[in-house]
Amino acid sequence: MIQKEDRNKKRKKRHLRVRKKLFGTAERPRLNVFRSSKNIYAQLIDDTTGTTLVAASTLDPEFKGKGVGAATVDGARNVGEMIAKRAIEKGYKAVVFDRGGYIYHGRVKALAEGAREGGLDF
Repeated sequence: MIQKEDRNKKRKKRHLRVRKKLFGTAERPRLNVFRSSKNIYAQLIDDTTGTTLVAASTLDPEFKGKGVGAATVDGARNVGEMIAKRAIEKGYKAVVFDRGGYIYHGRVKALAEGAREGGLDF
């Protein structure tokens, strides 16, 4: 049985491999996804300055009022819509998607689709 630490080490290795090819700028920031067992987080990051421009997660008070489970596909889709709304309010339309070493399936895919439905281009 694979231990949790080994699984996370492998994910981090995949993430570094993906990050070699992706770079977020002020005009086109990187949409980063982090998935834990209970929550999902999304950030828009400008890699030239190393700053987080916009963030959304299942821990936000706005999410809590929707009545959807945090560790579900529907919850991830809502976080994607929240990050898209906040990004467009700040003037960011085009982003680079960084899946964070996770496979593009389930909650990660739902977050991406929610962000696309919210108006982000990637």
